[in-house]
Amino acid sequence: MSEKVISDYNGYDYKKEFWEDADREYEDQADRMAIRKLLPKRMDKFADIGGGYGRLANEYLKRAHKVYIFDYSKSELKQAKEIYGDKIETKAGDIYELPFKDNELDGLMMVRVTHHLKDMKKALSELYRVLKPGGVAVIEVANKRTLPKMARYVLRKSDVNPFDKKVANYKEISKDGFYNYHPKYVEEIFDGVGFKTEKVLSVSNFRSRSLKKVFGTKNLVKMEDKAQKALAPIRFAPSIYYKLRKPED
Repeated sequence: MSEKVISDYNGYDYKKEFWEDADREYEDQADRMAIRKLLPKRMDKFADIGGGYGRLANEYLKRAHKVYIFDYSKSELKQAKEIYGDKIETKAGDIYELPFKDNELDGLMMVRVTHHLKDMKKALSELYRVLKPGGVAVIEVANKRTLPKMARYVLRKSDVNPFDKKVANYKEISKDGFYNYHPKYVEEIFDGVGFKTEKVLSVSNFRSRSLKKVFGTKNLVKMEDKAQKALAPIRFAPSIYYKLRKPED
């Protein structure tokens, strides 16, 4: 195991415990909405990086000729294979040493993974390496600059400054680290690695138990659809989605 791998979901029923038993339908629909807006409609080889059991597979299976789900957790990948069978190929390994050749993939996505990344630059460099020139990467980033985090900091209920570009490590959430990033920090890494940003979406804008009780999931999803593009310039949602392209040679 790489020293930089900080999250191991082997033996954890992520599908049932995190998604099915925890009232996260709104978050799930918000992710799917963003992916449909950003992923290319036609790809040859595509990989879902950190895709686990394939929660979002139905959003890309019809878009790609060959689909890989990559994850560190072999138990998650086993579950994905049980669900999707021959529609996918699974690959297990370390995100900092991806088991793909240089320039192998036409497209990839990485959703709900960055909060586990201790070395964001190394991970993004690997994604860049395996993507073909002209290929598209859709990457979701856990944002430290959200309105609730701003309020907690201003009211001195948190020591984490959401306004600076320093990476936030919430060790109280996970002893191994749980990372949130300032958008400018991540965007500078994108540029440094070589990616070109084509589109940005603000996602899960209304992630709140109180809002779910007041408005209901169905209404929040309708609001989310309009908000993703409109609020993107503000970059304050819990998840910021980027459509990135590797430049042609």
